[in-house]
Amino acid sequence: MQQSLSSAEVFENGTIVQSSPPNSDSAVLDAYSHAVVSAAEKVSPSVAKIEVTQKATDRNGESRERHGGGSGFVFTPDGLVLTNSHVVHNASKIELSLPDGRRFPAHLIGEDPATDLAVVRVDAPNLTAVQLGDSQKLRVGQLAIAIGNPYGFQYTVTAGVVSALGRSLRSYSGRMIDDVIQTDAALNPGNSGGPLVSSDGQVIGVNTATIMGAQGLCFAIGINTAKFVASRLLQQGRIQRAYIGVEAQTVPLHRRVVRFYELAKETGVMVVGLTSGSPAERAGLREGDVILAFAGQPVAGIDDLHRLLTDTKVGAKNAITVLRHTERLELAIVPQETTE
Repeated sequence: MQQSLSSAEVFENGTIVQSSPPNSDSAVLDAYSHAVVSAAEKVSPSVAKIEVTQKATDRNGESRERHGGGSGFVFTPDGLVLTNSHVVHNASKIELSLPDGRRFPAHLIGEDPATDLAVVRVDAPNLTAVQLGDSQKLRVGQLAIAIGNPYGFQYTVTAGVVSALGRSLRSYSGRMIDDVIQTDAALNPGNSGGPLVSSDGQVIGVNTATIMGAQGLCFAIGINTAKFVASRLLQQGRIQRAYIGVEAQTVPLHRRVVRFYELAKETGVMVVGLTSGSPAERAGLREGDVILAFAGQPVAGIDDLHRLLTDTKVGAKNAITVLRHTERLELAIVPQETTE
């Protein structure tokens, strides 16, 4: 009787030996591990441990020093570093440590508490800069890798997935940060300001917060927001922005709506909340409206709206185009100066 070999058996030196099935779990895990290792090796040389000295006042009104820290990452070869605003806020002294053991003093270029982002500069040679990605191209479920210094354990790597997109998160300044990335890549105190990285080693977000007591609920500011904020901080040292008073998130538009109205973009910004007495409420915006354009410029996402509001003149009337159900409406809105 003739017998055939199974797919798990091969010849080696004239004898039959067992081999792993071609589609085994180990092959999948090897691919996952390879992606995490490659991304971490690409980005880790740019990740900095940040230590700060802050002036604080105790209950007796006496001034004292407080020490804290977090993470950051080099995003230009000449020493510009992105981190969280709350890491360096009111810091009298900032020091950066790099993975190669070098340690340098740094100074604050500017910070934006409204988005919890800050830029510091370090004067150091031979720096490796990260590659910045595009957070608008993210998809739920894709691999996400966090690198930072939790509880002082330098250059710690954790991995998970992008759990959700378009979240809103309240910053320590009290303002709602829109279009935040949710991930289950573990973050702890000290991870703040470190990079959230895709499988190809591009930075897709700036790690910023966790929900204490929860498991797997961690958040990062999208890198598109960070790129815009960093550019303004480098130009002006701070961000001046107009305010319309909406909580919003980026949403896709139905193809029929895009074709019918011949829209330039396939996404818009949906209003999920309105501040009482705000310019948006006075203009007649409602929850569920999708903002398509502001001041004649298309709005494809939260970052577009932030950019246009930053560029607009406070107190000047502007047109805002919204989609209400399937009807396109033109409303007039007068942004006011933010009180932040």
